[in-house]
Amino acid sequence: MTTIPVGNAPCSWGTLEFEGNQAERFTFRHMLDELVETGYAGSELGDWGFMPTTPEALAPEFRTRQIALTGAFVGVALKDPAAHAPGQEIVLQTARLLAETTAQLNQTVAPFLVLADANCTDPVRTRNAGRIAPDMGLSDAEWQTFAQGANQIARAVHAETGLRTVFHHHCGGYVETPAEIARLLDLTDPQVLGLVFDTGHYAFGAGGCEDILPALERHADRIWYVHYKDCAPGVLQEARAQQWDYFESVRQGVFCELGQGCVDFPAVTAWLRRRAYAGFITVEQDVLPGMGTPKQSAQRNRDYLASIGL
Repeated sequence: MTTIPVGNAPCSWGTLEFEGNQAERFTFRHMLDELVETGYAGSELGDWGFMPTTPEALAPEFRTRQIALTGAFVGVALKDPAAHAPGQEIVLQTARLLAETTAQLNQTVAPFLVLADANCTDPVRTRNAGRIAPDMGLSDAEWQTFAQGANQIARAVHAETGLRTVFHHHCGGYVETPAEIARLLDLTDPQVLGLVFDTGHYAFGAGGCEDILPALERHADRIWYVHYKDCAPGVLQEARAQQWDYFESVRQGVFCELGQGCVDFPAVTAWLRRRAYAGFITVEQDVLPGMGTPKQSAQRNRDYLASIGL
């Protein structure tokens, strides 16, 4: 049986990409130490500046802990053509750090540049996360602009660094629902842009977990990277009934610990094994700063995955 390595990410410690939502109680060293202590083999980078921003400073932090650098999330307002060029520069800055750091680490598994929309910057999408109606989406012209920007950035990343780019569907952004994910994949180049399939965001955006395995099958050739995140169905239904915005849904625990929600992780894992998936699984339990007990949750999540053979 192929061993699938398991990593985690700073967002599980409350370090999120949203303005004003960065955790201050955890230094990157504290977070990485706890990640190692709870049994993970890799970490994503987190927000630019949370960890060191030069390979000379970053590589030793990963080397001494004997963990891999698995990727980095960068949001770009792809709907806006004026955001493409400056967004690409930010993405390339991050991709260079990934590539140069992992070269120093001699990693066998290459990291991904995780591209996303500028999530939770549009008030309608933020307010209606988890219950997006078709009239809240992009127009045909906006879809063309969005996809063109994603293709352009992915090509630039590969040309300069050799790294591959995956798009992160995400609640609160313009690619959230199953139909929007499919539309983006139809409009983008399968040679340069893949998908990071996030089980929790997919469930939140789809209104439940029933479609996860069919979606994996539909998009199998584009799924290059996977985030394991659970979704609490009771919180999901309450969020819909109370019309909570994205942040309130997260605050109320829509992304629960693994094995406590509706995602069938044994079935997802079996699907990955059938596909001979060889990359990292990254656990993400998105919490807002100050929420919960990140180390204890990380340990319970890792113990759960061990119980299902990971």
